[in-house]
Amino acid sequence: MAARRRKVGVAGAVVGAASAGVAAVALAKRYAVGRIRLRPDIELSERFGELGGQIVPVTTSDGVSLHARVDGPEDAALTIVFCHGYTLDLNSWHFQWKELRDTHRVVLWDQRCHGRSQRHWTKDSSIDRLGEDLFDVLEALVPGPCVLVGHSMGGMTIMALAERRPELFGDRVKGVALVSTSAGRLAELSFGLPALLARAVHSVVPSAVSLLGSKGELVDRGREAGSDVVFLALRYLGFGDPATVSPTLVDFVEAMIRSTPTNVIADFYPALMSHDKLSALNVLEGIPSAIIVGAKDWITPPEHSRAIADVLPLSRLLEVEDSSHLVQLEHPGVVNEALGDLVKSTQPEVGE
Repeated sequence: MAARRRKVGVAGAVVGAASAGVAAVALAKRYAVGRIRLRPDIELSERFGELGGQIVPVTTSDGVSLHARVDGPEDAALTIVFCHGYTLDLNSWHFQWKELRDTHRVVLWDQRCHGRSQRHWTKDSSIDRLGEDLFDVLEALVPGPCVLVGHSMGGMTIMALAERRPELFGDRVKGVALVSTSAGRLAELSFGLPALLARAVHSVVPSAVSLLGSKGELVDRGREAGSDVVFLALRYLGFGDPATVSPTLVDFVEAMIRSTPTNVIADFYPALMSHDKLSALNVLEGIPSAIIVGAKDWITPPEHSRAIADVLPLSRLLEVEDSSHLVQLEHPGVVNEALGDLVKSTQPEVGE
């Protein structure tokens, strides 16, 4: 009996120590996040997600309802169409939308299964299908000339449209901006890891993502409240300068990602890894293009943007220092200026 009590006592001590360790780590995380939130926040009063615009649903050719918004003067000579990235939504273009809507007609849309667009688990989740969705958006909401702007998966969507509907480019599509994106070979990314470790990560991640997708509803319940760990991870991984990024901005991005169901994340992941549209870039050769990437982007590293720019003779490549994958949110002024230059370069053609 005495020996049993000793074992129970030791076990209790171990559990107590472990619990104390977990509590200490949690307290340290809360302390770190609390200190970050006490710093001056330049975006504290920014009305993220409140820009409005007219809601105009678009039904795709395979029957999916897309959430889209139209803003700006209806008689504008040019429409600018924004395509957001993986796990985000149309509000990820907040600063560009806010800047351009006074002078240009602006169309933004949530990619299928993202944001407020219809969820589905049985239809197509390929990049080619996203290109067709973009075509449906253009047919429904863009009667005249336009410039297409795509971030990450949104840039891939534009490439898919170019491959499937090349006749649009030059006549109807007057220019493109490809932001933090890739024409392919994402499955070869090293994420800054040694080659052997990178290969191990790539061999494990697909099955892990698939497993998470199969338990999507359970995983989503654990994601609903957010966490200090997610805040800290996103602050360091999503932005090039974690020391200066606005906590309000980090919260805004985290909320977009958290609202994307795990099933959607799992469904689209294989399409991103198998994406290969380098051959489609020749469709863009005859129109102006802006290629924009954060110098510290580890998701779609700068060499991917350089590869795109190398085959587009009318492109302007901009690598933004101290910025990562969310460059349009982290350095909106720089991106807005580049988009302004792109739009100006299309004006002579628009006037013809």
